[in-house]
Amino acid sequence: MTVDERFGQNFEDERANRILTGYRNEIITDPVADWATDFSHVDPTYAADPYPIQDDLRQRCPIAHTDRFGGAWFPTRYEDVTAIAYDTDRFTSRAIIVGNVRPPHELAPIGGAPPISSDPPFHHDARKLLLPAFTKSQVARYEPGTRALCHELIDTFDGRDVVDAAREYAQLIPMRVIADMLGFPTEDWPKFREFVEGALESINAPQEERVERFTKMSDYLLAQVRDHIDNPRDDLTSYLINAELYGQKLDPVHVMGTMNLLLIAGIDTTWSAIGASLWHLARTPADRERLVAEPELMPTAMEEFLRAYAPVTMARLVREDMHWHGVDMKADDWVLVPFPAANRDPEQFERADEVVIDREVNRHVAFGLGIHRCVGSHLARMELRVALEAWLERIPSFTLADPSEVTWAASQVRGPRSLPLRIG
Repeated sequence: MTVDERFGQNFEDERANRILTGYRNEIITDPVADWATDFSHVDPTYAADPYPIQDDLRQRCPIAHTDRFGGAWFPTRYEDVTAIAYDTDRFTSRAIIVGNVRPPHELAPIGGAPPISSDPPFHHDARKLLLPAFTKSQVARYEPGTRALCHELIDTFDGRDVVDAAREYAQLIPMRVIADMLGFPTEDWPKFREFVEGALESINAPQEERVERFTKMSDYLLAQVRDHIDNPRDDLTSYLINAELYGQKLDPVHVMGTMNLLLIAGIDTTWSAIGASLWHLARTPADRERLVAEPELMPTAMEEFLRAYAPVTMARLVREDMHWHGVDMKADDWVLVPFPAANRDPEQFERADEVVIDREVNRHVAFGLGIHRCVGSHLARMELRVALEAWLERIPSFTLADPSEVTWAASQVRGPRSLPLRIG
């Protein structure tokens, strides 16, 4: 057995302590009373249809506040979202998932999931480590396998009238791709779904349950690291284990945190984008029929789906007390960074509330802004394009089987969790 002391007993003890650290506040799960003063991004009403709420707030209270989660802000204008995303001096990224526990200050500048949780100057070097794995040329290597997978999944629909396009198609595509990139067993994909939902959709669960969920995911990642140490191969996990920064191999927390990021963010964001796009086409026959008849529109249509149904809302923490854009923010207040709201700001986009599949000028921010812009955007675009091309080639006609049975994730990554489609 190969020995790597970084992942030995000392790391085990440190890992257990890290999961339990942080500043806790009261968990509030009551229905929202007023979106301007008591909003919750995990409220079922918001999850089902956030856009009218965002539009209303943009008009009457563009930077909403809530006492939930220990205090949080919710800007809805493009200009405010952009300003926060670029301002690394006044907003720290040491935690990017709003919850009822704030991680300790000493977690900065690395954070729990580098580079997305990292602050400058560390962020630049941590991000640079990942860039070679996500170039267009590297991503192109995965396209044939992704396309074959899409057709294999569609093959399983043979003879059926109704399929769940979220659980039986959209979710499985990035799970298999990320598993391949990280060198994880493909058959572990049910665990990946559990990890994603546990990390992002259970923020109001009791802390003991949250700790149990994170421990289970951490145990899995550590087992994969140790297997890769014993059996090195050409994948991202082995790359991270062997990578060096500042003349030394990466801290084990860095390795595990980045693997966590790639597994969670690399899966949920893309399956949400694929699912939302299929949902739109199922309920909008004119767009579906036009895209089938004019497949050359796929590039602009895909970007429009990303704009209109951007899945990701990020978060920051306020560094120090300050008066910012008309509101008084306190140190360690959460600030949600809702790219979906920015993408529907009528001050920035014409016909912002409409889906225009041939929209030519489309500077959407679905992949974020500033130093934390999504490092995997080329991969996500490839998976979304291939998933839609394969589906429309094989299933040009489909509708919502029952709109009331469509469910959406109540988290910072919003996409269909259940999407029954009638096909053929």
